[in-house]
Amino acid sequence: MRPFVPAAPARPPRGRRRRPAPPEGSRRFPWPRTDPAEPERTQVAAPPLAAPAAGPGGLDAAVVRRRVAEARASAADGAEPPLVPLIAEALDAPIDDPRVAALVDELDGFGPLAPWVRTPGVTDVLVDGAGAVWTDGDEGLVRRPGRLDPETARALAVRLLHRAGRRLDAAVPLADARVGGVRVHAVLPPVSGGGTLLSLRIPAATTPSLTALADGWPDGALWADALEALVRDRATVLVSGATGAGKTTLLSAALGRVPGDERIVVVEDTAEAAPDHPHVVALQCRAANAEGAGEVGLAELVRHALRMRPDRLVVGECRGAEVADVLTALNTGHQGAWGTLHANAAAEVPARLTAMASLASWRPETVAAQARAGVDAVLHVARDGHGRHPVELAVPDPRADGFALLPALTWRPGTEAAGGRTVEGPGVPAFAARLAGRSGR
Repeated sequence: MRPFVPAAPARPPRGRRRRPAPPEGSRRFPWPRTDPAEPERTQVAAPPLAAPAAGPGGLDAAVVRRRVAEARASAADGAEPPLVPLIAEALDAPIDDPRVAALVDELDGFGPLAPWVRTPGVTDVLVDGAGAVWTDGDEGLVRRPGRLDPETARALAVRLLHRAGRRLDAAVPLADARVGGVRVHAVLPPVSGGGTLLSLRIPAATTPSLTALADGWPDGALWADALEALVRDRATVLVSGATGAGKTTLLSAALGRVPGDERIVVVEDTAEAAPDHPHVVALQCRAANAEGAGEVGLAELVRHALRMRPDRLVVGECRGAEVADVLTALNTGHQGAWGTLHANAAAEVPARLTAMASLASWRPETVAAQARAGVDAVLHVARDGHGRHPVELAVPDPRADGFALLPALTWRPGTEAAGGRTVEGPGVPAFAARLAGRSGR
């Protein structure tokens, strides 16, 4: 069976078009704006991998694989031998030989998907049941040349999950884990209804600053002002949006604006947030082992995070009963917290909180009271023709009996010629009063 080798990307991803500075007199969010200098960050493209080829003297990849397996089996105390020099020696080639890199990926990396995992601008690499390879990112969802045969796709999925200590076989046909910073999700037949399904979520090589991120947003200066105010005045914010809308990217950029003398404790199901900040402590959930023991869930991690002296508590992807612990924390003096959750619009967040907290046996009126007192703003993000960007900022309605939201800022898309605009809503005065109360002004 020949190894699958995809073609190299036909063209580099498109660069981010920087928006010009707003003219004098343009609208700003109605709070003071601070713009300290931020270092520019760049991404360095990794070259596509070459195909594994026969080495000097006819030494082929199968022989190299066998020698690596023998070296691993004979290693003392189960120690992992250095893979790169081992392969280079077997090939009688320098360690920077492209064949060495290709075999390292085949044996211990992302194999035939490695060129796409390493392509700047790619956020997701997907393999469907027919073995077709797709990528998502700067260019949108794109079908890539090449195809994985069923055996290669299954072997790659099993190996990746095994590296993370997860089981993937006929008895456990669904699994997910984090491998080398990449979130891996796999489904085997017959659950998949076809061939092996693989989904790789690739983290950004660098975390963009809030200023750099806002450069690509419609009305970016206005939304950047709003986010600066949220961070500066220690508002408690829920970021909502669909999968892939950019919730974690925006969260990381906003947390990068937290003062350096504050301690950020991040709790996530799978580690994704990567704020550019000098004092970040990250906690990650752990799945149960094959015997059903050892699970560490999000609710337990939230309770432990509160004992770790957080200046800012961050909970990535609230999905269930743990939201009760989060709401409790928000009402016990932990201001400036952030969290993310799935929702189709900001107006749906109250219902989502009620549904999740019901799993912890909370009554709807209890959820409403806790959310109204603890949550200062809901920031909804979406993905459209303008990319991933904020589309609504909503605040609790002070006149409502329960937890209802008023829009403060709303992005209204227009025609292609008009381009759309951001409008202020009835929630702006309530937001100003709320921030003034948080900051003590």
